[in-house]
Amino acid sequence: MIVTKSTPFDNNEIVKLRKLFDTYIKTVIDVENGICSAGMDRHFEGEKILLDMGSRQSDIWGGGIDIDSKAIDFNSFINIRPNDNNNSNEILDPKVREEYERLTKHFFKEVL
Repeated sequence: MIVTKSTPFDNNEIVKLRKLFDTYIKTVIDVENGICSAGMDRHFEGEKILLDMGSRQSDIWGGGIDIDSKAIDFNSFINIRPNDNNNSNEILDPKVREEYERLTKHFFKEVL
């Protein structure tokens, strides 16, 4: 189940988002507009939702959160974008990475 929103996920939504990978939730965040798409099997699914909503490709980044360990990661194939100076699965730009982390903590404040 994929949920896309600009407000924090509540506990009921988090339970649903965990169904695919148990403790891990994949996330795709528009760091400019503060919109998170979560719960997909593949990051490109959330990326497509955000693009269809009008997000710019350069503002969309992927990663995830492990609910049990509270670890946030910044790793996704959608992050490989040489045109945006990101030649890695990891988000390399410290400012983008910091914003992604801040927004992940905002969206998942019920469990972090």
